[in-house]
Amino acid sequence: MLGICRGRRKFLAASLTVLFVPAITWIYLFAGSFEDGKPVSLSPLESQPHSPRYTASSQRERESLEVRMREVEEENRVLRKQLSLAQSRSPSHHRGNHSKTYSMEEGTGDSESLRAGIVAGNSSECGQQPAVEKCETIHVAIVCAGYNASRDVVTLVKSVLFHRRNPLHFHLIADAIAKQILATLFQTWMVPAVRIDFYDADELKSEVSWIPNKHYSGIYGLMKLVLTKTLPSNLERVIVLDTDITFATDIAELWAVFHKFKGQQVLGLVENQSDWYLGNLWKNHRPWPALGRGYNTGVILLLLDKLRKMKWEQMWRLTAERELMSMLSTSLADQDIFNAVIKQNPFLVYQLPCFWNVQLSDHTRSEQCYRDVSDLKVIHWNSPKKLRVKNKHVEFFRNLYLTFLEYDGNLLRRELFGCPSETDINSENLQKQLSELDEDDLCYEFRRERFTVHRTHLYFLHYEYEPASDNTDVTLVAQLSMDRLQMLEAICKHWEGPISLALYLSDAEAQQFLRYAQGSEVLMSRHNVGYHIVYKEGQFYPVNLLRNVAMKHISTPYMFLSDIDFLPMYGLYEYLRKSVIQLDLANTKKALIVPAFETLRYRLSFPKSKAELLSMLDMGTLFTFRYHVWTKGHAPTNFAKWRTATTPYRVEWEADFEPYVVVRKDCPEYDRRFVGFGWNKVAHIMELDAQEYEFTVLPNAYMIHMPHAPSFDITKFRSNKQYRICLKTLKEEFQQDMSRHYGFAALKYLTAENNS
Repeated sequence: MLGICRGRRKFLAASLTVLFVPAITWIYLFAGSFEDGKPVSLSPLESQPHSPRYTASSQRERESLEVRMREVEEENRVLRKQLSLAQSRSPSHHRGNHSKTYSMEEGTGDSESLRAGIVAGNSSECGQQPAVEKCETIHVAIVCAGYNASRDVVTLVKSVLFHRRNPLHFHLIADAIAKQILATLFQTWMVPAVRIDFYDADELKSEVSWIPNKHYSGIYGLMKLVLTKTLPSNLERVIVLDTDITFATDIAELWAVFHKFKGQQVLGLVENQSDWYLGNLWKNHRPWPALGRGYNTGVILLLLDKLRKMKWEQMWRLTAERELMSMLSTSLADQDIFNAVIKQNPFLVYQLPCFWNVQLSDHTRSEQCYRDVSDLKVIHWNSPKKLRVKNKHVEFFRNLYLTFLEYDGNLLRRELFGCPSETDINSENLQKQLSELDEDDLCYEFRRERFTVHRTHLYFLHYEYEPASDNTDVTLVAQLSMDRLQMLEAICKHWEGPISLALYLSDAEAQQFLRYAQGSEVLMSRHNVGYHIVYKEGQFYPVNLLRNVAMKHISTPYMFLSDIDFLPMYGLYEYLRKSVIQLDLANTKKALIVPAFETLRYRLSFPKSKAELLSMLDMGTLFTFRYHVWTKGHAPTNFAKWRTATTPYRVEWEADFEPYVVVRKDCPEYDRRFVGFGWNKVAHIMELDAQEYEFTVLPNAYMIHMPHAPSFDITKFRSNKQYRICLKTLKEEFQQDMSRHYGFAALKYLTAENNS
């Protein structure tokens, strides 16, 4: 430290030299340029040899002054070069031979805290924050459990990714739900220079389950206490964050603060910005012991290696056991125990400037922080009310949060140039597949869509369902975009069983959907509906990808492959479960057909029985589906026979057949090459037939298509000739693939297509 201070003094002296030597020199030159009180010109152009004042001595004096001036300028140039070298070397000479570092001017230094003097007793008079090296990996640990936390953490991650310039390694302590959601999200997000590791939170429950906790975070709110034991033993330091954090700056700035720790400081924390630990919020309020106002644990810097050497595990356990004898339970989860340990061992904590954790709790005094510090860095929504918290500046903070909440996550797939990244097999395979496509092909965009990886967030809302124990349960599967959102409530009223939906939305639309769902009593009363968000990318609606996502994430042995525009008949769920048993679907390859009808009326008195439906057909209120524009699609269902049928009957596949069917969950996926409008269901039914599925029509089942405005894709199909040409090309290629895969049996599809 003494060496650093001496270096600073040398730096200051050299700087003063650079500033004052030229000034003194010019004063001297300027004073010497006067003779008898009158200025003497030093310019050769202005020198006049024939002037009576021009003498040999004055010329020599002028020449000597010019030489001296050049010498001073050369000395200054050398000094500036030395200072520049000293500046570039001093922050990183202990850190290896990396080529570039972020300086304080580039935004990673904590210059505000040095100017404001916020960290009392923690900053050295001559301690400058070392820079974070360009490709240094920053480690971040987050405890995340359940559906809501998995959704909230995405906004935190977006805010970090938006500002970051370093590789990131997220350590996620997650339960089984959060791991499934976040593993899929990051795998499909494909952000360069980001690594994700998961740690089983359920395995850690036994470590903290003995601590009674009243906080809404539950048992997971105590798991930050065991990070020294959970995270890899070779990990020396980590930034620990709550899921309700929003970053407004590069996280590298916070990472750089580790270099300010000295002595036995192992915890970096911001002071609590409420009076909670002062015990004066209400009568008989008795908080856990804390040092002054205590510290908030929404943002923590942990020096893991030193904590392990100090036997942190034993330290916090002994403290918790002692305090629980009188306190009985924690009120603020891990925060109470951290503060009790710090109360006894104040030397452990390095107090971070308040702008690293601006707390927006109900009783916050955070205005005292951001009134003095304009450059806020981290916002913490540490109230159960979250965005609805009472705060006079809440609109400002809410807008900052909403910026990242609705920000297009696809834009965060930025390369960190100059930093080596781990080989990603999925990314490499994708690039290889795309490189094999011909960009001059008029159908290139269609072909490219087949390989596009769409960011996917599974179970966007809470999902809770256990399939029936009799193995007859059926899930309704459908996909939709924002313009079909109004169908959800009606479908939920018609179908009481589980539903799996894939929604094609932008980030902003996903938040609109969330608000719509949370404001709907019908949707909020249903916990057996899985909403899977597939984020928008590209120019086509990836209808078959969406169907595959919805199919893949069902928990029942059977599924009803429907579309969002259809309302199933009342009681269809129970009827299908009985049909599954009756037709032995478990042991046979059958596709049970639910006959499809349509109405042109937006307001329909929905038929409650087959007899009522037949009456409406006769009156012209209902029609067989697409009879007037695409008869071939459903003609093989044989509606004439269905009118009088009382038992299931078998029908044969025909060209362009696309019924809605009930199948086992192990049926083939939809072919992704078909996007937008055209042949997306036809190809799937063709593959079922190629795999020798038997098509059986259910005599007492029906579904009705509700009217809506034409989709954007069908409009493109009708108006764009190239669209139709490409669709025809994809059909031919699909049929060729079928012939190669299924051999002689698939020749009938080519023949049927030619005859249709």
